Amino acid sequence: MTWSFTPADRELLERDVLPLLPERIFDAHAHLFSHEHYPDGVPEGLRNTPEHVGLADYRRYSDWLHPEDRVVGGLFFGLAFLGDREANNAFVARECAEAPHGFRALAQLLVSPESDPEQVREAVRRGGYVGLKPYHTMARSDGPSWRAPIEAYLPEALVAVADREGLSITLHMVRDRALADPANQATIRRYCQRYPNMRLILAHAARGFNPWHTIEGIESLRGLENVWFDTSAVTEAGAFEAIVETMGLERLLYGTDFHVSHLRGRCVAIGDSFHWFYADEMNLHEKHATLAPVLIGLESLRSLCLAFRRLKLSDGEIEAVFYGNAAELFSLR
Repeated sequence: MTWSFTPADRELLERDVLPLLPERIFDAHAHLFSHEHYPDGVPEGLRNTPEHVGLADYRRYSDWLHPEDRVVGGLFFGLAFLGDREANNAFVARECAEAPHGFRALAQLLVSPESDPEQVREAVRRGGYVGLKPYHTMARSDGPSWRAPIEAYLPEALVAVADREGLSITLHMVRDRALADPANQATIRRYCQRYPNMRLILAHAARGFNPWHTIEGIESLRGLENVWFDTSAVTEAGAFEAIVETMGLERLLYGTDFHVSHLRGRCVAIGDSFHWFYADEMNLHEKHATLAPVLIGLESLRSLCLAFRRLKLSDGEIEAVFYGNAAELFSLR
């Protein structure tokens, strides 16, 4: 069931997604990688993926979610957070630089808390990166990285570089309650207010895998003018709705979280947390119905379409989420 497009996928796509899918899409959250970027061994979560996933592979697989070459650009970054980041960064930059005519491929640079700010600045200029991509697994803090404060994996010195260079930062915040956590709220506000030329993208609808965390915490960001949110891999509609209602439609960017988008399953809010259900871990013949899990990317798209219906968005507003907002943010027009 891994890396395949099934009849169940096609049925859900045609019934629930295609009627609201515009002709032009920018994917604001996608990973490019190769197994060779993990010299100490490929992580378990990547062992069933293709060995090499460049831009051409991304575009081919993307057709499973948005057929007929609707994706005309994207924001790409690596995945070797604990592997060979330098090689992964160079690979992403090269793939984006060699994108075919008419496809706008932008790259972000993987950075760690140990990254030297001046070297990051030079690398950004040399490689043509438009932003930075930190990640919690590289955090400098005690205990599990899922509990790390933002400063432990995105130090202020790197935010200052983004401010000076006019860069975006895609941030996957952690801690148990995500945006509902007061420490996360305070850091985001401080970084955004102190560095107004930095453009912060809060990944996964401000890590709204449990939508109540985003619903509860979104008011803390009201008034910030340099924060956006991507939709990547979120499979419940509530976080999307809260972002649009509180921050404005123009702050929501469509993203897939490719390659996660092409795994099969979904994330479900449970209590004050969430749980990922993957098809290869399920009993597909449980109880009264045979389960036919679909791609996570399709589950996320269906949830986004549900939010569109509840918010009663016009075709033009839907097109803004899929393309126009990113075009404005990255000056693509």
